[in-house]
Amino acid sequence: MKLPWIFFLVMLTPSFSRSEVSVGNDAELRQALAELKDGATLKIRPGEYRGGYAVTGISGLTVEGTDAENLPHFKGGNVGWQFSRCSDLTVRNLRISGQRQNGLNIDDGGRRDKPVNGVTLTGLRVSEIGPRGNFDGIKCSRIDNLVIKDCEVSGWGGQAIDFVGCHKALISECRFFGRPGYSQTTGPQFKGGSSDILIEKCFFENAGMRPIQAGGSTGMDYFRPPGAKYEARRITVRDNVIVGGTCAVAFTGVDGALFERNVIVKPEKWVLRVLQETVAPGFLPCRKVRFERNVIVFDRARVGGVINIGGNTAPQTFRFEKNLWFASDRPDRSRPTLPVPESDGIYDLDPKLDPQTHLPSAARAKALLAQP
Repeated sequence: MKLPWIFFLVMLTPSFSRSEVSVGNDAELRQALAELKDGATLKIRPGEYRGGYAVTGISGLTVEGTDAENLPHFKGGNVGWQFSRCSDLTVRNLRISGQRQNGLNIDDGGRRDKPVNGVTLTGLRVSEIGPRGNFDGIKCSRIDNLVIKDCEVSGWGGQAIDFVGCHKALISECRFFGRPGYSQTTGPQFKGGSSDILIEKCFFENAGMRPIQAGGSTGMDYFRPPGAKYEARRITVRDNVIVGGTCAVAFTGVDGALFERNVIVKPEKWVLRVLQETVAPGFLPCRKVRFERNVIVFDRARVGGVINIGGNTAPQTFRFEKNLWFASDRPDRSRPTLPVPESDGIYDLDPKLDPQTHLPSAARAKALLAQP
């Protein structure tokens, strides 16, 4: 049987996926964005690109640098990249720097009752955002099922990562570095009705006034879902190293959090803060925080009171258990004054932190951080 000529053409032509596009400069990138379809993969080759790209309403999109060792660099503009209502989105291996507002913005397009579902961010390097004012490294509004892994943020104005009404999210193995000249209000912040957030295995160095903020301050018209009576709920912070910062962690309008197995090193003023910045009818006070099995090394000369408690909070609902507190300059004054008695606390015992990793010695870690 004689086959049609088109058969041979198909057999001899290399396979090509029309949903995968590779670009290497701004013009090619603009053209590719204008033609994007659901399920596309946009591969960006190394080089320098301008900031200010936006994508709206594309599902199943992957945007990635082709070389994890030589990232495409998006410089300047108001926002590096903005993705609105892009579900099942993956963004990886990009460098974003020098934006006047946010480095990366992912949002629900203002539809607060309809979340965007499924976003993964990996291998991003975001820096020099702002430098002063409420401008964020990574901002996420009403995203459910969100993963941020192996990302680095250094130098920002407002928040390193800002969640507004995000749910079921993981931040893991990320690094946050404060820089002189940037206002750096908080590191990662979870507010506006956020819930079920886990931040783990991250490293913080001088990451602002509140390196981790569980909660925050949100206008009532911006809560996601609308009508939420808490800034954040069910927040877990574990296995992180937090060096410097005005305090290590602030619980601000949070309704239930677990802070465990973290290492806190030399905060500037307090170890933790308990605050309430949103006060409205029916709004819950900051409450129900478990602070357990952490290692805290501080200087008593700088940290007079380890905990700062603001008004309209419920510190009596906090629980402290099995934490090691060590005042390196005054071991005899290591025991903290807490709003409730601590169970099985350890005081004036040097955890012998490694000067490079800031982690306790293996023996200390096994005894202090891994206990059941």
